Amino acid sequence: MSDDLMKKMLRAVLQANKNGVSITRLQGEYRSLTGEFIPDRKLGYPSLECFLRSIPSVVRMENRMGEIMCFAAVCQETAHIAQLVARQKSSKRAPGRSQMLNCRMRSKLASNFVFYGRSRLSLSQSASSENGSFLNVFPRWPTLSSFPALSITISNVPPPPTPKALQPGGYNPQVVQSRISEVLKKYCSGLWLSKLPSVYRDMYNQDLPGQAVIDLENWTHICSVEKPVSTNRADRLVYPPQPKPPSPALSPVKPPTTPYTPTTTPFSPTPPSPTSPTPPSLIPTSPTSPFLTSPTWMASPTPTTPIPLSPTAVSIPVEGCLRLKELLSKYSHGLWAHALPKLYQETFKVPFPEDILANLSLLLDICTVEYPMADNKKKAILYGPTTEYKAKVGLPLNSTPMVPPLLLPKEEFPSVLVVEASSTDQIILRYIGEGYSQALETMEESMSTVYSQLSAPRLLPFPSAGKLAAVKVEGGEEVVRAQVCEVMTDKVKVYYVDHGFSEVLSRTKLLELQKDFLKLPFQATTCTLAGLEQFSSELSVLQTLESLAVGKILLVELLQHDADPPQVVLYDTSHDDEVNINAVCLKALQDKAMENPLQVNSTYMNVSVTNVCSDGTIFCQLPSRGRVKLNEILDKIEAFFITQVTSESLVSTPFCGKCCLARYKGRWSRVEITNLHGSRVLDIKFVDLGVPASVEVIELREIPPPFLHELMVIPPQAIKCCLAELEVGVWTPEAVLWLRGAVVNSMDCSMKISMLDEAKLVHIYLFISKGSQDVTNSVNHQMATSGLWKQPGPQKDGLPTPSFLDSPACSPIPVSTNTPSPLDGAGDASNPTLVTSAWGEKQLVLPPLLELPQAGQNMDVYVSVACHPGHFVLQPWQDLYKLVVLMGEMVLYYNQREETPGPGDVQKGEVYAAKVDHNWHRVLVNRVLSSGLVSVYELDYGKHELVSCTLLQPLIESFRQLPFQGITAQLAGVEQRVWSEAASIVFRNHVEKKPLVAQVECVVEAELPWDRKVIVYLVDTSREETDIWVHNIMADFPEEQSTAA
Repeated sequence: MSDDLMKKMLRAVLQANKNGVSITRLQGEYRSLTGEFIPDRKLGYPSLECFLRSIPSVVRMENRMGEIMCFAAVCQETAHIAQLVARQKSSKRAPGRSQMLNCRMRSKLASNFVFYGRSRLSLSQSASSENGSFLNVFPRWPTLSSFPALSITISNVPPPPTPKALQPGGYNPQVVQSRISEVLKKYCSGLWLSKLPSVYRDMYNQDLPGQAVIDLENWTHICSVEKPVSTNRADRLVYPPQPKPPSPALSPVKPPTTPYTPTTTPFSPTPPSPTSPTPPSLIPTSPTSPFLTSPTWMASPTPTTPIPLSPTAVSIPVEGCLRLKELLSKYSHGLWAHALPKLYQETFKVPFPEDILANLSLLLDICTVEYPMADNKKKAILYGPTTEYKAKVGLPLNSTPMVPPLLLPKEEFPSVLVVEASSTDQIILRYIGEGYSQALETMEESMSTVYSQLSAPRLLPFPSAGKLAAVKVEGGEEVVRAQVCEVMTDKVKVYYVDHGFSEVLSRTKLLELQKDFLKLPFQATTCTLAGLEQFSSELSVLQTLESLAVGKILLVELLQHDADPPQVVLYDTSHDDEVNINAVCLKALQDKAMENPLQVNSTYMNVSVTNVCSDGTIFCQLPSRGRVKLNEILDKIEAFFITQVTSESLVSTPFCGKCCLARYKGRWSRVEITNLHGSRVLDIKFVDLGVPASVEVIELREIPPPFLHELMVIPPQAIKCCLAELEVGVWTPEAVLWLRGAVVNSMDCSMKISMLDEAKLVHIYLFISKGSQDVTNSVNHQMATSGLWKQPGPQKDGLPTPSFLDSPACSPIPVSTNTPSPLDGAGDASNPTLVTSAWGEKQLVLPPLLELPQAGQNMDVYVSVACHPGHFVLQPWQDLYKLVVLMGEMVLYYNQREETPGPGDVQKGEVYAAKVDHNWHRVLVNRVLSSGLVSVYELDYGKHELVSCTLLQPLIESFRQLPFQGITAQLAGVEQRVWSEAASIVFRNHVEKKPLVAQVECVVEAELPWDRKVIVYLVDTSREETDIWVHNIMADFPEEQSTAA
């Protein structure tokens, strides 16, 4: 075949695959078309990759997720073909791809065949999301994203080379064979051949010779190279050599297998068939798609001779494996590796083997290891095995093969009608919306029409328990579905399967249900209220639930999809502030007799001030029966945890309103979860101290069942107060710090109540000493007459004004405070490195520019903001997970430094961290207003916000590593103009808050990240029948527009 013909055939292979062809599969694809291999060696090139790079007019190569992909280079003659191929339908069931929005730490799939669906967000962080349930197939080992392509495929293996001391490729086969044997000891379950060079390089700091890859199949004494069954992957699996069968006399007894037995022998010759990573396509990929960087746990000095590893370096005791699996099973969304030693010690009362953290590859048979922060190799996330995803739930009573099961809604917070609440673990409800209540309404209208047209409807013959029937509603024309529960003499008891209640009626009311009305799932289903499992029959709880929920349309948060019935949290959003019904029901258990009654003009001694907030409100504990009982129970819990050796107390499913335990100054205290930042970081409040905090979920513990009821009966002991005659607002930091130093944790304080307002805020006069209770001796009077009490202005008096750097790419660095955290180091290990230099001593540069695709390439994106086709903001889909991790780190860092003075002289055009709606964002200052507000632009989300200057903090270096994720974009394929409001609304409805595919037309580069711009085509691939090109929709709008968008 001539060179020109070979290039034409190669171009034909690539053009037929719009998603590209992996370089490891290219030889097989080319041979299937031509019957020959690409003659790269005959043409004088050392490898296929070198040859492909020499013909850029034919092949365009990209590194996608660590795998080299080959695409057809577009020229004028083939441009029309490329356009036709690009418009072809993409498979919506590609393994490893998600069509849903998931901004949480993902649940790693340890099983080879696992159904995987979306995870949840808290209601306060609810966002539009797409849901999909699909089959994912994963290998047991982690997917590495940075590995070199093989220089030659196994399918093109030449005759075995002549054995020599040094091979023609320039390597010593004995040394390489010894090293590969050591590698395979770590991967006894097998390793993809394409990943072997990366693992080899990480372990020995040398590249695996290309000739060794060719010779590998012939080293049967070192390994076995096999092609998996039932897969079209052109890769091979490399296994250690099969052990020789032992003699009958020495044959060991096979231990019993358990779900937690670690793998100590190789897989059988026919392993499960993992699938290769799907090439980038017109299918939005989850932000949790594998994006690992090369691990560092295998790095070692380059040896001149093989270094054998001791048995203890390549294995973990069985008991340790079981304990690690037990811990990881509690945190399905992942566990930071650096948190393992403390968590392991507290849970099992034995020290954690520290050498494991230095060699995480020892855990690869137990879990999967990922590195979400490319700049920090010390931070790894471990994912344990997860249970199979169950998307189907239904009422056990209604189990019947004739009717399909009810599927969970796709919405993050679907609306429901609560029908009945006989107990907290048997809540009957109906989902509201398309596919549920609307579908039921349509079906029942059809039933009424059909049965009204029958001259003599056929009665249900021989009714018996479990049979389905149609029932005409008394006094109306409606006909509904029912199921027979009990048959009496002349009556029957039926359960209305779509409406969730029972009724006793005459047998003559039962009509035969036609098969056409069996297609819709039964709409009434059951659920349990999370956090109330132990109080399912408490009268006070049920009365509260009845008054707040039954007969009302509420929002529901689904916590556990795989539970039957699922656990939920109910929210009433009809008020100005949303009501967490689960939390309100739990508070109904409180015994008011354990509180100290509050009366105006009454004086209280032995008052303990537990917290002073930045706005001047304070929290106090008064002597009461509840306070004494609380301390007794907490002492018992301390003793209980000291003797407990189990992971049952770990909190695995956090949700807003949940009551649990966390440490405060070395002791366990009651807390309530107030907000969730993803699955790892959350905000809590110590209910008996009035202290807010941000912690990791691993810091929480469940209240032990023996003490749960006693603890829930005790009301919160922290009373929210304010100092009379002093206005509540933004106090100066000096005033807050002085008051804290004077009264916090002092047991000699006393107070006199001056007023009780409607907001349940207690106005008091606070006294430090036990002397006279005259108002002139109060703390209130001291502060009012001192220079500390001043209304804060634009510049806070008494504070040093920080000096800023002149460079627009820099922002100041705060002075590290020595104030200890009340959480005894909660989250310290995961905090970014604190910079202890003074303001402005060190210059900080901007994050690196986000790497954007070249013209003609596709990119999976999420549209965070859409104004009109001329302006919208994209986020790279595959890096969204990194952004969630970063924002969790920012919450932990800045919330623990809440009282640190922010920059007093905010500069326009500089980058800061700003607190917006309980989250910390990286922002650019647009304008500084005289009112003390600052106009900022969220660099990762593309939103404009107004925040107080007191909510700004310097953006430290640790948070400047990840490129800003918001990309300003413009729609290609349409003429840019002033868009009408109608056109803008249509555009927003099609793209905003949705995962799409962006095909890049061009990139407008700029010096600063926020000035860059991309012009893209947007494609919606969520529909099964067709792909939607958004510019085609917008082109239908007339050019003459009268109203600006």
